[in-house]
Amino acid sequence: MKKICLTISALVFIFLFFNSSLVFSQNETPKQELIELSKTKWQWMADKNADKLAELFDDKSVFVHMGGAWGKDREVEIIRNGFIWYKQADIHEVSVEIIEDTAILLNRITLLAVVGGNEVTNPFMVTEVYIKKDGAWKLGSLSFTKLMTPGGN
Repeated sequence: MKKICLTISALVFIFLFFNSSLVFSQNETPKQELIELSKTKWQWMADKNADKLAELFDDKSVFVHMGGAWGKDREVEIIRNGFIWYKQADIHEVSVEIIEDTAILLNRITLLAVVGGNEVTNPFMVTEVYIKKDGAWKLGSLSFTKLMTPGGN
């Protein structure tokens, strides 16, 4: 009898564990999914993985930098050829707001980049806009706003 009770207890524990894992993973989606996608994007930018970025960027995406604004093809070319190397993005804060099939992600970062052969570090608030298309998130806009103080206050 003791053996049966222990077996039933173990089965109940396993059942509850897997169900709570499923509930937890459902709770972290889609905001957590977007945060992870954004982190992955920063890594692809650091690695100059232009092919992965080209898949992520929507064909109509726009990019706003301190030096101007342009579309997907130019951004991919800039990364591929190393005109801007997003060497390291230290992410300090992240927030995500989802409005239907559009997500707005704000990152307060310190960006170490190589621009025109010069290494520079700047504090930015980066706005990323994602659009859900055919079940996948595509980046529609990436805008850098330089903060006046490193802490963004």
